[in-house]
Amino acid sequence: MKSAKGEAGYIQKKKKQEIIKTVIEFGLVAAIFLTGYLTSKTRLNWLTMIAVLGCLPGAKSLVGVIMIAPHKSLDTEKAAEIDGKAEKLVKAYDMVLTSYERVMPIDSIVILGNIVCGYSKSSKIDLKYTERYIRKMLANNQYDKVSVKLFADYKAYIARVEGMENMAKVENAEEREYEEGIKKVILSLSL
Repeated sequence: MKSAKGEAGYIQKKKKQEIIKTVIEFGLVAAIFLTGYLTSKTRLNWLTMIAVLGCLPGAKSLVGVIMIAPHKSLDTEKAAEIDGKAEKLVKAYDMVLTSYERVMPIDSIVILGNIVCGYSKSSKIDLKYTERYIRKMLANNQYDKVSVKLFADYKAYIARVEGMENMAKVENAEEREYEEGIKKVILSLSL
């Protein structure tokens, strides 16, 4: 059930994991509190204090559920289509980038050299702001002069992916490592 950031279906799997984790943590808190209450017949005991402190990790898990709940994974058909058309490219899926000001869901990115191309189905995302934010974060991590283009139109994105795939040469290990570094920085910005 464990899924890595950047894989297709990550958001759906992450939601399930966070919900299960939150339920278990609050269940343990309730069990500890009830154990203390039933053994001492009062809530003024050490187990109540432990239960109250146990609410902190449970609340943190609940925040994770609240943050990821409104977002959805990219359709499996679309992910399969992108995989088929971008065999030589570095890819990542299901990202929710966060900055101090905004939350920016991105369904898919492909990377070729200094070109990052992405797609978001969200109508709430400001594509220009997100492009600038990604460029800035990449520059902060020594990936200068990277071109970032995001699409809201899936057909235009697929056309661009096909164009990038045609531009891809025989795989170069050094260039592939560079592209994976860009992907790693972008994924570090995501939930």
